Amino acid sequence: MMPIRYVEPVFRPPSEAESLILPVTDGCSWNQCTFCEMYTAPQKRFRAREEEEVLESIRRVGEQYGDRVRRVFLADGDALVLPTRRLLAYLEAIRSHLPAVRRISSYCLPRNLRKKSVEEIKALKEAGLSMAYVGAESGDDLVLEKVNKGETFDSTREALEKLGEAGITRSVMILNGLGGSAHWQQHAENSARLANATQPEYLATLVVSFPMGEERFRADYPEWEPLDQTGLFREMERFLSHLQLKRTVFRSDHASNWLVLKGNLPTDQDKLLAQVRAALADPAHAPLRPAWARGL
Repeated sequence: MMPIRYVEPVFRPPSEAESLILPVTDGCSWNQCTFCEMYTAPQKRFRAREEEEVLESIRRVGEQYGDRVRRVFLADGDALVLPTRRLLAYLEAIRSHLPAVRRISSYCLPRNLRKKSVEEIKALKEAGLSMAYVGAESGDDLVLEKVNKGETFDSTREALEKLGEAGITRSVMILNGLGGSAHWQQHAENSARLANATQPEYLATLVVSFPMGEERFRADYPEWEPLDQTGLFREMERFLSHLQLKRTVFRSDHASNWLVLKGNLPTDQDKLLAQVRAALADPAHAPLRPAWARGL
């Protein structure tokens, strides 16, 4: 008998492939971003799981797997919406029943940190929460409004600063192409401005895509026109050239990206820019991911 009850589909960041996925909520408490298809299934309606169920799941995982679990990802879309007291109870249970765990992480909506003090977040850090994945999507307020993100440059910056002050590692994601052909420049420049202001430990980009169709997205953003491959590279070149980071791991290797980019910033900034500029100048000979491999 499975120790954890899962509600499909289950999502997690690519870097959590070897982690125990521990649902403490189902779905996403906001779930109004028009570009996101992750939690739109009827069975993914948001709810916080009963504390007793989560604690029992942790206990049973400990009984069945003992010290084989090294990493835990708190699912679903935004575990940090939960009260700090409840999160601390889960972290304590993980420490008690899964003593070999060395990393606990979670998605994090910036809005869910507005009512949490730095002291509360530090308490979560001390209890074992070490990493938060923040889908900033953009640093441009107009683009954020168009896609109904429910955040602004300032609200995202404030959340990232709180996490950083508490000592929690931050992994920030930006959506390449989200501004479309009309707003790509401000999307690129203000997204770089957000990264520069907060200096996240990890920074990644994905290409915006709509496997289930664009109807929901275009209902609020009817004038949006997608960037072609050249446009995506041009936006990436603008984004990278405006970054002023001191020590950040950069990844643009998700399946949605045509051009795989990996490096440490600022050390590899010139190399990454050279790769993008080469793809812009001669896409036919660039090492691009074939369309069938993008999984879209």
